[in-house]
Amino acid sequence: MPQVDTHCPYCALQCGMHLDGVRVTPRDFPVNAGGLCQKGWTSGALLTSPSRLTTPMVRVAGALEPVSWDFALGFVARKLRETQENHGPDAVAVFGGGGLTNEKAYLLGKFARVALGTSQIDYNGRFCMSSAAAAGIKAFGADRGMPFPVTDLQRADVVLLAGANPAETMPPFTQHLRGADLIVVDPRRTPTAELASLHLAPAPGTDLALALGILHAVVEGGHLDQSYVDERTNGFDAVWRIASSWWPERAERVTGVPAADMRLAAAKLAQARNAYVLTARGTEQHATGTANVGGWINLALSLGLPGRAGSGFGCLTGQGNGQGGREHGQKADQLPGYRKLDDPAAREYVAGVWGVDPDSLPGPGRSATELLEALGTEDGPKALMVFGSNVVVSAPRSGRIQARLSELDFLVVADFVLSETARLADVVLPVTQWAEEQGTLTNLEGRILLRRKALDPPPGVRSDLDVLNGLAKHLGKPGFPADPETVFEELRIASKGGIADYSGVSYERLRNGEALHWPVPAEDHPGTPRMFLDTFAHPDGRARFTPVEHSGPAELPDEEFPLQATTGRVLQHYQSGAQTRLIDELNDVVPEVFVEVHPDTAKRAGLEEGDPARIRSRRGETIAKVRFVQSLKPDLVFLPFHFPGEQRANLFTNPALDPVSRMPEFKVCAVSLSTVDGAA
Repeated sequence: MPQVDTHCPYCALQCGMHLDGVRVTPRDFPVNAGGLCQKGWTSGALLTSPSRLTTPMVRVAGALEPVSWDFALGFVARKLRETQENHGPDAVAVFGGGGLTNEKAYLLGKFARVALGTSQIDYNGRFCMSSAAAAGIKAFGADRGMPFPVTDLQRADVVLLAGANPAETMPPFTQHLRGADLIVVDPRRTPTAELASLHLAPAPGTDLALALGILHAVVEGGHLDQSYVDERTNGFDAVWRIASSWWPERAERVTGVPAADMRLAAAKLAQARNAYVLTARGTEQHATGTANVGGWINLALSLGLPGRAGSGFGCLTGQGNGQGGREHGQKADQLPGYRKLDDPAAREYVAGVWGVDPDSLPGPGRSATELLEALGTEDGPKALMVFGSNVVVSAPRSGRIQARLSELDFLVVADFVLSETARLADVVLPVTQWAEEQGTLTNLEGRILLRRKALDPPPGVRSDLDVLNGLAKHLGKPGFPADPETVFEELRIASKGGIADYSGVSYERLRNGEALHWPVPAEDHPGTPRMFLDTFAHPDGRARFTPVEHSGPAELPDEEFPLQATTGRVLQHYQSGAQTRLIDELNDVVPEVFVEVHPDTAKRAGLEEGDPARIRSRRGETIAKVRFVQSLKPDLVFLPFHFPGEQRANLFTNPALDPVSRMPEFKVCAVSLSTVDGAA
């Protein structure tokens, strides 16, 4: 096939690239401006990986054996039908992913609710963006991670990044920050923090106390944008009643960040002509994640940033389709267009598009962690279908989740490699990967992109849409097309009138190169690159301040577990590592898990650099090689979460959930550190 203009298969930046066979070269696209990270440069290698799955497999006498597609789909359909006949509709669950195209996310939600009639569907985006989404909806009435183009940041004078490390997680993004005075909030001195003029390093789990302290400094310093607060927002007085008691000196005692630095951050933001506050997983993946993000939004609102040209508030979406994947129905409580499943008008409209009775649609189901925890229990699902996720590595308290999977009567996994989750399945279905199929994704700035097919998949491989189409036919349920453009045409209609309105988007417009940021409510509409300039999405057009109070981590250190652990990504790997661990050029650089430790902390535990260490929490333990990091807090350790087996960081992470978003507390838990043979 000729060279194809496409997009990277990894993060939500969705960098533009050319693909000629399996050879990747960068493309001059706005978000990456001709740059790629190591993962992007090497992404073509995955297309010829010897680890590719090319034949459906069914477990026979404990081993996965190759079978035909017709047998596999018929077998899956029969087992799902029998499970529901014996235990009810909710006995079958579906788990999706934030890397699935919009078409797949849409059809998966429809398949669960119409073909299966189950309420039990959620996806791994619940582990990534749910807290930011919940806080954004509360404040602005709509959730679009960045309600402005990435390129707007090039005109910023000051940018505050809270819990974001784009120098490692999405390196091409950092070029947009070169002209800005950078403030970085992170417990670790990351490569991004090295770029900052001001690094605020709060103790893990104290982000909200820091946000409250800076907000206090804004008001104390006379920086409150009173006219903006009066004209464009509601609720400041209730927020100030809380923040008024968080003077910077008090916040310093909780966070460890000097009060003078909080006042300096407030002054930098207030005195800038153009300023942005951006958050990411570091401040969001907490049992208080929604409140944490709400605190940073309150700070941005106090300075009059959101909805002002050249300034704003945004969240850096992580997964490749983390934005679109949460808009079209694979979340437990959601229908296409970012509609709520418990909204009668939304149910009636979408049911009409689907040609079913609104009363036949199930209600909201369990969120991701709760769904996985319920597997195989008396009242939980007995069968599970997984698309685009590797929960054995990525879920919190993953040892327990692996045990829950083993209690299922039936597990089906659709993937293009034999991931750690697929290895446990009763049926494995080999599906296409990014360059072998066409489909749309929505990047971190709400721009809808067409990822074009660049080459044919190996013989025997089908797309996820083909899988859903085939299963629906075996179940006697029509209305599940396999062609992505046909699915998108239906998605357009189903999203019409919703918050995330794609009804004016078409493949033709995307093929012609139009830059379409949702909402796009009509075919002659140019899209909405900058939201909220005139009005916010609440009925009265005003943004909402949200009263939030600091409460700290769900689990504090004690005598048995005296340290705190946090987790994150490294430059060479992505998510659970199921893809990047197959690429030698990446895996050779970081082939195994490691634990960053302050040298003094390591030596107190009897550890030298390079030694294997045991990191243990109340839930499990991980073995990792020690790396000395002089800049790390003495009471903190850090591990990347990309590795399987004994090396899983998520063996010890805390599944405590945010009460609003149901986000697990990945970013902080109490641990001990010891030699592998010794006591902690």
